[in-house]
Amino acid sequence: MSTVLTNFDTWKHFLADRVSQAKKMGLTEDTIANLAFEIGSFLDEKVDPKNDEERILKQLWDVGDETERKTVARLMVKLVEKS
Repeated sequence: MSTVLTNFDTWKHFLADRVSQAKKMGLTEDTIANLAFEIGSFLDEKVDPKNDEERILKQLWDVGDETERKTVARLMVKLVEKS
């Protein structure tokens, strides 16, 4: 996964593919958003940001409370759906 995280556009494409797969499997928007939140939490704790975009996302994640982090996760899902 580290190669996927190196380039932000590659990361967005990877996420877009996963969101598309999740929808085809019948997962709801809420379930996808919850999964995005869990992934965000994992990345925050275990993975160092590899580029400027990821550093900004980490800073936003770190200053946000749980509700705000869930909003960031939902926005990332929306962002990659539009890509």
